[in-house]
Amino acid sequence: MKMPGISATVITFNEEANIAGALESVRWADEVVVVDSGSTDATLEICRKYGIVPHTRAWTGYVDQKNYAVEKAANDWIFSLDADERASAALQQEIAGLLGSGPRHPGYRIPRVAYFMGRWIRHGDWYPDYQLRLFDRRRGRWQGGRVHESVRLDQEPGFLKGEIHHFTYRDLSAYLRRLESYSTLAAADYHQRGKVSTPLRMLLNPTATFFKTYLLKRGFLDGAPGFVVAVMGAVSVFFKYAKLYELRGRRRSMEETTSPES
Repeated sequence: MKMPGISATVITFNEEANIAGALESVRWADEVVVVDSGSTDATLEICRKYGIVPHTRAWTGYVDQKNYAVEKAANDWIFSLDADERASAALQQEIAGLLGSGPRHPGYRIPRVAYFMGRWIRHGDWYPDYQLRLFDRRRGRWQGGRVHESVRLDQEPGFLKGEIHHFTYRDLSAYLRRLESYSTLAAADYHQRGKVSTPLRMLLNPTATFFKTYLLKRGFLDGAPGFVVAVMGAVSVFFKYAKLYELRGRRRSMEETTSPES
């Protein structure tokens, strides 16, 4: 049986600090597809040094950008990687063996481990953080809302042991910058799905998140970084619900001011 080819896909925007590492980790792929949404730094230049000519298109959201990258691939088997991620050596070997022997599933979930504050975070909500990143595009595609996109398959996926290494937030300032945009997008998704926020939820949901992450999922075993991760998770939940509350209030005010009776 002929071994199926595989295309690695990456979407980028101003990723000069990360993209070289990501591309190095997918040299084993038969093809690497990069879709860029208008980088103004050295991202495109670095890609060309690796012999890759990026596809450039305006940003249309995570789901659409990633599906576009899949459409541009020459092979049916796709390995999707974010610019701040790396395929570990163990994962590379595992994928090669899987494709060589013939995949039994239409896709595979891969454990992802994050490097944060000087250590790998292997407890709490951040691990094993399974991601469905290896899949047959004939059997699935990217779906989801404004954030938390994922691949949906027509059958259950398998699981791999090799890890994706995630070099996430470089420091707390980077986390806070991303929190601002992600919490806004998440609140919009919640609103669209009809979720409601109350002061009680703004209090209880973040508290429950911290308790689950730090105690139930043993985040305390990751030392001080584990504590920070648990607090950040709680803060993230708080801002999602606070922004949802603000969003619904703003919509009500707009409806009242445009009502014929006002």
